[in-house]
Amino acid sequence: VQLQASGGGLVQPGGSLSVSCATSGSILAFDVMGWYRQAPGKQRELVADISRGDSTNYLDSVKGRFTISRDNANNTVHLQMNSLKVEDTAVYYCNAVRWGTSSWGQGTLVTVSS
Repeated sequence: VQLQASGGGLVQPGGSLSVSCATSGSILAFDVMGWYRQAPGKQRELVADISRGDSTNYLDSVKGRFTISRDNANNTVHLQMNSLKVEDTAVYYCNAVRWGTSSWGQGTLVTVSS
C-alpha cells in the first residue's frame, strides 16, 4: 500500500489549506481513511477519518472548521482546513486501515503563522 500525501504549506491564522492523500490502489479497499497530525513535542492524534460508508469522525478542536471527504473515482481523500489556528501547526499524516492493519503516508507540514 502506498499513500501519497500532497498539499500543506504556510498559511496565516484564519486562512484555509487543503491536504490530499492518494492511494496506490482502489480507495474502496480500505475500511477507514484518515488524517492524523503530530505537533513538535506532542503525540500523534487523529484529526479526522471517514469510513467506506462515508461516516466521519473529527477531533473536537477541528469540528466545524475541517472537512474530510473521499473521491472514490480518483482514489483520494481530502482534508479541507478552514479558519486555521496557530495550534493547528503540525505534520499531517495520511492513514488507511484495512482489516485492522494501518498504513501510513509520508507527512506533510502545515504551518499556521503570521
